[in-house]
Amino acid sequence: MQIRVTSPAFNNDEFIPSKYTCEGKDIMPPLTWEGVPENTLSLVLIVDDPDAPSGTFTHAIFFNIEPQKKGIEEGESPGVAGVNDFGRLGYGGPCPPKGHGPHRYYFKVYALDIPSLNLKSGAHKSAVEKAIKGHILAYGELIGKYERK
Repeated sequence: MQIRVTSPAFNNDEFIPSKYTCEGKDIMPPLTWEGVPENTLSLVLIVDDPDAPSGTFTHAIFFNIEPQKKGIEEGESPGVAGVNDFGRLGYGGPCPPKGHGPHRYYFKVYALDIPSLNLKSGAHKSAVEKAIKGHILAYGELIGKYERK
């Protein structure tokens, strides 16, 4: 099954407004999703950048999100926050190296058949990915771009 992830702040494969980046307010953009299976027991949201010079950079991890949630408000931290690659809980906005060209940011939503990942706040992406393996009912993503000149 496919989850449709959208944002009123930017369209898929278009540029993310600077408000949601390190050059702005550095807050989570609003997101909506539809197509979550009825038997979903929890949701996971991961935001990462595969174009980072050192390899994929994680900007946000949220897990144990209530399955009836249809999206998040601007600046919201849903569920339990994992630690991002900035070393902070929750969201850290796009902040690619200046002059490195546009980077892609994947806002990924997973619907799970388990109510909890049994992980604590501050979990790393690798632990979350290991915990969701074999439990994904549906998946969807929204891709945004950002470039610092």
